[in-house]
Amino acid sequence: MLVVETVARIRREFFVKGKSIKEIVRDLGVSRNTVRKVLRSGETAFAYERSVQPLPKLGPWAADLERLLEGNERKGRRERLTMIRLFEELQGLGYRGGYDAVRRYAASWYRNRSAATAAAYVPLSFDPGEAYQFDWSHEIVVIAGATTTVKVAHMRLCHSRMFYVRAYPRESQEMVFDAHDRAFAFFGGACQRGIYDNMKTAVDAIFVGRDRQYNRRFQQMCGHYLVEPVACTPASGWEEPKACPQDRTVRSRTRSVWCANASSRPGCGSRATRR
Repeated sequence: MLVVETVARIRREFFVKGKSIKEIVRDLGVSRNTVRKVLRSGETAFAYERSVQPLPKLGPWAADLERLLEGNERKGRRERLTMIRLFEELQGLGYRGGYDAVRRYAASWYRNRSAATAAAYVPLSFDPGEAYQFDWSHEIVVIAGATTTVKVAHMRLCHSRMFYVRAYPRESQEMVFDAHDRAFAFFGGACQRGIYDNMKTAVDAIFVGRDRQYNRRFQQMCGHYLVEPVACTPASGWEEPKACPQDRTVRSRTRSVWCANASSRPGCGSRATRR
């Protein structure tokens, strides 16, 4: 590829100093065709762009490599093979080329795939009454001079972002049912779907994808309220429910209401918040 300095010098030697093509070739050590190309085109810079990337050895095995890459992409994060393992599997199919060619092809394949995926998006919007998010948090409160930890149930509507907060002494299944019952009574009804974070009081087993084995009593509760439970993917924080409040006002209100109700009624304390 011609550098800009060489192009500029060829043009100066010919147009300023008046040298012939033969003299420029001898002085600069370039070919006649190169000098003629610079002089006839009038360009001051040239960029070499290969239209087709030749793959003399990997070309016949590109389809097999893409099949291996797609199959590896569908596996779980811990089950995926490294590039060395994929290279060895490709060798087992008959490939006799080098590892670098496979690595470069795989890197290009991943870039194209991520670019195509990034172009698509799902709008984060919900219809009224479509879904809610449920999750637990823990708070440290002082009751009668003793410091203790309470469990706080959070339910938030995905459309209006209105949330209901209630504190409990434990995170048992009975507390889950009570929190749902009181939240639905406060909201005036239930939603079509409920989004959960694979809590043990609801999910007994986690399978591939979003397939779950829910607890029987939890399924009975969802069937009673006509709610379809949806569990998040493990180790995917961007999918986890955002029901746990992030503002300090709600957390302080939860502590104060719990402390106020703990002495009069040992069952639980509640706080319903509208936004």
